Amino acid sequence: MNPQDPLADLHPLRQPELIGWWPPALGWWLLLLAVILCVASLVYVLLSRYRRNAYRRRALIQLQRLHTDYHAKREPGQYLSELNTLLKSVALVAYPRADIAASHGEDWRTFLNTSLPHEQHFESMFSDAVYQKTCPEIDVEQLHKSAQHWIKRHKAAL
Repeated sequence: MNPQDPLADLHPLRQPELIGWWPPALGWWLLLLAVILCVASLVYVLLSRYRRNAYRRRALIQLQRLHTDYHAKREPGQYLSELNTLLKSVALVAYPRADIAASHGEDWRTFLNTSLPHEQHFESMFSDAVYQKTCPEIDVEQLHKSAQHWIKRHKAAL
């Protein structure tokens, strides 16, 4: 050491302590709160939609059961009657009772077809065949697809 050098008496530089991650700054708390609120809102919306569409899931299960029964028994008249009843019950859940309860025949078929793309429309025979004892030749597979599409995609007026 040189006694003439005044810098020789200085102590080495001290490093400050590293900044810890805890506790977080106010901005991080606010961000966490915003994320929690967004997740809670998303869960609420999805749960509400899931509950609101429970009638659709039950109807699709019932429709599949009707279709399986039809293939086992081959009774188109019974299938058409039960299919019409199922569609009417789904419509009564999704739309005002006053609009649905009295509709039948061609009005009922038109109501169903308004929610379907053209290739999925119910045939004109559907509105008459439902109320006849002897069933005309009608494409049951197409009816099943149309009913399935209508149950899944109709716009409910809830």
